[in-house]
Amino acid sequence: MDLSGKVAVVTGAGRGLGRAYAEALAAAGAAVVVNDVDGDAATGVAGGITAKGGRAAAVVAPVGSAEVAERLVDTAVKEFGRLDVMVTNAGILRDRVLWKMTDDDFDAVIGVHLRGTFTCARAAAVRMREQGSGGRLILVSSPAGQRGNFGQTNYAAAKAGVVAMARTWAMELARANITVNAVVPVAATEMTKTIPAFAPVIEEAERTGRPFPDWLRRDEGLGTVEDVAPLVVFLASDASAGVTGQAIGIGGDRLALWAHPKEKAVAFADGGWTAEAIAAAWEAGVGADPETYGIPAPGNPVPEAPKTTEAR
Repeated sequence: MDLSGKVAVVTGAGRGLGRAYAEALAAAGAAVVVNDVDGDAATGVAGGITAKGGRAAAVVAPVGSAEVAERLVDTAVKEFGRLDVMVTNAGILRDRVLWKMTDDDFDAVIGVHLRGTFTCARAAAVRMREQGSGGRLILVSSPAGQRGNFGQTNYAAAKAGVVAMARTWAMELARANITVNAVVPVAATEMTKTIPAFAPVIEEAERTGRPFPDWLRRDEGLGTVEDVAPLVVFLASDASAGVTGQAIGIGGDRLALWAHPKEKAVAFADGGWTAEAIAAAWEAGVGADPETYGIPAPGNPVPEAPKTTEAR
């Protein structure tokens, strides 16, 4: 993929997945604005890109506000003349179960993931529409946003919202030739190490220095951050011009297209439904095959939806 002449912004690019995205885009020829709240990390990644002959600039700022979003776009235009790709990757975790999650825990995660995606995408869309040559919005979601995950009310809600925004903006920006897609990555990072399902596997690989086994890379779709970056390069390229409004998963050896929510089963009652009629028809009708939920632990099936619900 040749991205020569293209200019990209990557938020949260100081480490982990964001760093992999920035370095892969630069290796493909794009100029990159490296954003991170950690100044040493941002300048280190940008410096590493330029040391290899690439073009990069660092912006040290927390995403979320309109001012920071506009600063990122302005830096791309000032340093490299234009903006073609916005990758909204920045994120934080404040994991707690519902009854222990504070307002600050919720607001902090929503502010970075959801509001940060909104403000950065909006600023990028304004610039891309002004340029008149199309563009790419690549929004980073998560399996937690697709399936839910224990202890991640704030994160799962934000990541589900990211995919919803991708679908909406794909419609709104189609006439401007701006594609919008959500990436659903799974990789070993400092963030995923905080998730109980993945922590032991990642720590074992780090301790022994051995690569992840084939069953983990293929069956669970868990690999390195470098395994994920090629999807971002593809979505930034001209080859993906016909791809928009999609949620695309990648990790390890696995590439997947996530289904959009749709009606799975439908029933009708003349004149409408009463609560009693719904109860009578549920298990043998619409609710006969309930959906699963939650991210499965490595090697384990997803939890089954309960047949009955008891108050707890």
